[in-house]
Amino acid sequence: MFTTMPAWQRLTLLVLAGIAVVALFFLTFTAGRVAASPSHPNTTSADAGFARDMQVHHAQAVQMSMMLRDRTEDETPRTIAYDVAMTQQQQMGQMYAWLQEWGLPQSSAEPRMAWMTDASMGHSMETGSAAGMESTGSAGSMALAADGLMPGMATPEQLEELAAASGDDAERIYLTLMIEHHRAGVEMAAAGVELAATDQVRTLAEKIEESQQAEIEVMQALLDEL
Repeated sequence: MFTTMPAWQRLTLLVLAGIAVVALFFLTFTAGRVAASPSHPNTTSADAGFARDMQVHHAQAVQMSMMLRDRTEDETPRTIAYDVAMTQQQQMGQMYAWLQEWGLPQSSAEPRMAWMTDASMGHSMETGSAAGMESTGSAGSMALAADGLMPGMATPEQLEELAAASGDDAERIYLTLMIEHHRAGVEMAAAGVELAATDQVRTLAEKIEESQQAEIEVMQALLDEL
């Protein structure tokens, strides 16, 4: 029957068939791209909040650790301070890269640690809803200080005191400040483990929680000896 059609009809059918094949291929390709596209946290998610706030928290730990290295000759606290600085600098790089990958800004107009409470009030993520705040235990008790600093953060006056000290005095100030800094970091990390929706954030948060808890014990032992 096809061969008995006029030439113009056969040509029309061939063109229409070709268009149908191309359209089917395009739809299949597009559907595959959409299905394969990763879902990223949104800007109000616990994952994004954790990445932003922990970078800020880490930055001060790096600052204090490098300050101590220049103010004591004792190799034990110098080594601990160097390890803290290098580890937290590397983790800051990870979190910075996550926000870039997710297409999110490195800073937010939301208050520090808002993610720790907003997540419990129904702020959902594109990858899923965050867990309830009540599951975080002590993390729910954290709050910004009157001067806006996150828990555990040293004040400008305390940083000046560290900068002016040397030897045992510098070690004592550093260890006292860093133990409090780490305690708050452990609580923030615990909240990240509970509230984050991405495996990469939960894994790093768990690592931070465990490592900083271990460092607290070492630093407390050193402080007790001074």
